[in-house]
Amino acid sequence: MSKVYVFRGSKEIPAEQVLDQLGLSASGRRPHKGAAVPGAAGFPNPPITRFLLPASDCEYTLNALLDELQTDQWPVPPGRRPARCTGVALSVVAGLLSACNPGTGARIITLVGGPCTEGPGAIVSKDLSDPVRSHKDLDKDAAPYFKKAVKFYEGLAKQLVSQGHVLDIFASALDQVGVAEMKVAVERTGGLVVLAESFGHSVFKDSFKRVFEDGEQSLGLCFNGTLEINCSKEIKIQGIIGPCTSLEKKGPSVADTVIGEGNTTAWKMCGLDKSTCLTVMFDLSSSDHSNTPGAVNPQLYLQFLTSYQGPDGQSVLRVTTVTRRWVDSSVSSEELVQGFDQETAAVVMGRFASLKMESEETFDATRWLDRFLIRLCSKFGDYRKDDPSSFTLNPSFSLFPQFMFNLRRSQFVQVFNNSPDETAYFRMLLNRENISNAAVMIQPSLISYSFNSLPAPALLDVASIAADRILLLDSYFSVVIFHGMTIAQWRNLGYQNQPEHQAFAQLLRAPHDDAQMIIRERFPVPRLVVCDQHGSQARFLLAKLNPSATYNNAHEMAAGSDVIFTDDVSLQVFFEHLQRLAVQS
Repeated sequence: MSKVYVFRGSKEIPAEQVLDQLGLSASGRRPHKGAAVPGAAGFPNPPITRFLLPASDCEYTLNALLDELQTDQWPVPPGRRPARCTGVALSVVAGLLSACNPGTGARIITLVGGPCTEGPGAIVSKDLSDPVRSHKDLDKDAAPYFKKAVKFYEGLAKQLVSQGHVLDIFASALDQVGVAEMKVAVERTGGLVVLAESFGHSVFKDSFKRVFEDGEQSLGLCFNGTLEINCSKEIKIQGIIGPCTSLEKKGPSVADTVIGEGNTTAWKMCGLDKSTCLTVMFDLSSSDHSNTPGAVNPQLYLQFLTSYQGPDGQSVLRVTTVTRRWVDSSVSSEELVQGFDQETAAVVMGRFASLKMESEETFDATRWLDRFLIRLCSKFGDYRKDDPSSFTLNPSFSLFPQFMFNLRRSQFVQVFNNSPDETAYFRMLLNRENISNAAVMIQPSLISYSFNSLPAPALLDVASIAADRILLLDSYFSVVIFHGMTIAQWRNLGYQNQPEHQAFAQLLRAPHDDAQMIIRERFPVPRLVVCDQHGSQARFLLAKLNPSATYNNAHEMAAGSDVIFTDDVSLQVFFEHLQRLAVQS
């Protein structure tokens, strides 16, 4: 029988003890005189080869182990949760990896099927009558395990960052598993996170496959990155929101106020990939140029030095230097207006609001976003004082209020109906994905398919629903194909199988082909929902649409369209209020 090492799951195990027990501690593996230096030329230390080998050397044993895996036979008493010690398991594996060459890229892929109930990192008791913490519990400080578990994962994150290793989580369960507590370790190490309902679900299976794919479908996973920022002396760096850790490198460019990972001009990114996107917050209000910006030097510069180990093991250093002119906005704001990127601004606001919601107890995100938007429209809008009808916005800003409207209603700001695990998952992805992906999370895209026209973008509005139309909604986490009433009836009658109705068959197929294209290119793989008008799953679409038609004005709607049962304000009402407040003297 193979030798098995067993660790007690109920108490914290320091890395030194793990190495000692496995015979990997420094005292246990001193090289003999004249012996080859362990770890030289990229080969692991001889004792480590008992635990870590190239896949080609241990393929048979690994496959045999996976084939023999079965569900735990230990009986679970009725009314109790299974004993699960995720925290200790992660401590042991982090300790084992610390014995390999620290500083060499490595990932810990954690497959979690339920909440941790034993030892450090536990999020709930074994008694099923104790529910897993909710947002309400966290607000009232009534989650007894939460702070302790977060503290444990902060310690684990610190250890993994010092080793240069990444923690990934694939959580598959109907109940919460503790993603909210593990978030700190995943974010600080730049890990991947996938939340699915079961290990049999396509969201898990297809996402897991993607991690190991090469070529076009590769995620481009890189390791051991560092980011350093140099900038003009008038600019101070407040911090970064995103998957990285502050290296506490002080300097004159460090601002007094900290946002996210701050107090530094250098950050560690243990894991990064093709779509990793960080938000760097700068402070331009420093006194150096408060009176006459750019009087001494009209140019400002920012330099980003990114170094990392590529998927092929090559070390890469990429330097990006940008220069801009100082603009005195009190004289002319035209240049500022032309340079405004609405999508990027919306994503930055989403990330900043999410961070403030997590770190400030009494923070009201909706009010904060509203005040910010009113100030922006007052400054850059064209209007006559106290005349809302005269208000117009420059095209560079025209979509921004709509983004803010959708951000206010999104799952990043409205946590009602989501568990803390789901909220943590959504925010982790918002903080790490590129701008086009993050913008779709905030404001989903909608495409309409009908007999009369080619597929075309549709307004994200309940008015876009029609009986003879198919809609394709992409909200990043799910992709919804919604059939209008008439289309669904024809499909149920099987018209698409009749040779004379080939056009109908093509109409039905087109959104599925487009949905598969979206799914193929995305990580984590989104959930595909196929539904019909008035069906129970139509809620996946209705929840994202602007409620221009509600039960209050149902008499005004066209035949075949739909209403949303909500008291939320519509985009039109939101914009009317915004105009009125922006023009107030």
